[in-house]
Amino acid sequence: MAGRIPSLNWLRVFEAAARLGSFAAAARELNMTASAVSQQIRALEDHLGTPLFLRGARHVSLTDAGRSFLPSVQGSLRIVETTAGSLFGRRRRTALTVQVVHLFAVSWLAPRLAAFRAGHPEILLTLTSGNQVEDFVRSTADLRVYSSMDAIGGSGDGYLCSETLFPVALPEIAAAVTRASDLLQWPLIDVSAHGVGWLQIIETLDPELEVPEASLIFVDNTSLAFAIAASGGGIALARSPIGDALMRRFGLAPCVRGFRGLENRGYWIGTASGTAQGPAAEAFRSWLLSELTS
Repeated sequence: MAGRIPSLNWLRVFEAAARLGSFAAAARELNMTASAVSQQIRALEDHLGTPLFLRGARHVSLTDAGRSFLPSVQGSLRIVETTAGSLFGRRRRTALTVQVVHLFAVSWLAPRLAAFRAGHPEILLTLTSGNQVEDFVRSTADLRVYSSMDAIGGSGDGYLCSETLFPVALPEIAAAVTRASDLLQWPLIDVSAHGVGWLQIIETLDPELEVPEASLIFVDNTSLAFAIAASGGGIALARSPIGDALMRRFGLAPCVRGFRGLENRGYWIGTASGTAQGPAAEAFRSWLLSELTS
């Protein structure tokens, strides 16, 4: 198997020759000699262990391997050029990477992201997501927004808000679930990362109820749990207030009217090092806190 490609210029030359169908045309575009283009293409083929071009007298065409390779090369070069333009163009921008727990990102952050970008056009924001606390312990992002019982980064991590769990389902199912025993008539969808699960919910609703072996479905994120519940496949656990928007988007309603739910984890914001990471990170942190308290 080929290792790391020694020269990224090989890819630039390959892309130009493939796009133009000619080593000579690629040489003119790249301000190189035709022989230099040919040599770099040959070096790339030797490194990959397969021919990328069929050579003709005046033109070249891609082999099957070359056609398969071209979209990835073009996409990668486009990303590099776009990022370079954003960071180092006439309007320089500061890169900021934020890792956000999946539900927070999809339900709470996504609808508000346009407002942050409008207020901070100087920041080039990259968002990634995670589900487990371990994802954030290993994170190298400038900022991380995660859900946990405790801060995982020390004094540098700040508390954002708490969450409350309660059962939700399609409205017609929710209307029929008026007490704890009714929950047991349906598959119960549980998220493995929850600190609180169905047993605690049912015991809180009815401490005297003997819970037989329940029909459980385990998933790794609340979005998937909501999707299953929205298809009529069972009852999920909502995480309020962060998950409220997504719950409404899926058309789910609370079960057991009047049940206040159980407090579970809290949400935190911090950095891998536990210290501030510059003006862009501070701007995002301040905006997030302001949005949560408004």
